[in-house]
Amino acid sequence: MRITFLGTGTSVGVPMIGCECEVCRSDDPRDKRLRTGLMVETAVEDGERRMVIDVSADFRQQALREKIDRIDALLITHCHADHVFGLDDIRPINFRRGPVPVYASEGTWRGLRRIFSYIFEREHVGGGLPQLVTHVIEGEFETCGLRVTPVPVVHGKGEVTGFRFGDARARAAFVTDCNLIPDESLEKLHGLDLLIIDALRYKPHPTHLHVEQSLAYVAELKPRRALLTHIGHDLKHSEASRRLPENVELAYDGLSIEL
Repeated sequence: MRITFLGTGTSVGVPMIGCECEVCRSDDPRDKRLRTGLMVETAVEDGERRMVIDVSADFRQQALREKIDRIDALLITHCHADHVFGLDDIRPINFRRGPVPVYASEGTWRGLRRIFSYIFEREHVGGGLPQLVTHVIEGEFETCGLRVTPVPVVHGKGEVTGFRFGDARARAAFVTDCNLIPDESLEKLHGLDLLIIDALRYKPHPTHLHVEQSLAYVAELKPRRALLTHIGHDLKHSEASRRLPENVELAYDGLSIEL
């Protein structure tokens, strides 16, 4: 299983428009953060499969960088703009590969139908439409040769779907955009080889984990390795990395890991 970070930034990306802070002016490529997304590639008996989690507003740029020409499954965590506004950019993949299976909670599908009404309202005239095969997440499911477990987390007043995925050889989880992981969801996050977790900034935030909270969850869950994502411009990669425990790192755009 190969995991690639399509983007690791917060909703406005880094650098942020109009900002002249040290991180936004940084020359370190690890401080250039597109909106958050993940790609998971697996080997199966008849070839390889590619799963993508979230299609940010930067998805076109991310797909070109990673040479994504096929998506075998698209998983959506929630319906905020920075996680779904790249949905229209799967059309070139439809041209080459046909419809894309998309997995999301019922609440997320309601938001997608509202925001992207032109996809679902067949009276739409003009222009191509993304071709989706809709799957409503109601529990564990299998895709791309992986067992996927939804992990509901709290994001302000809303709910976001985190995902645990893998098999007996490699177990990973992606938990973004949350300020609280309920106890029943924590139970699903033990025994991981890799935990990818939200860590917006140093100061507390009403809808996101800050670094101290993220590290507390890492200490409780004890994954073999943890990577922080959905990072704002408060964290300069080189400096923040020196403050982290040995098994915890800041993710960065384009980082690829094999499990």
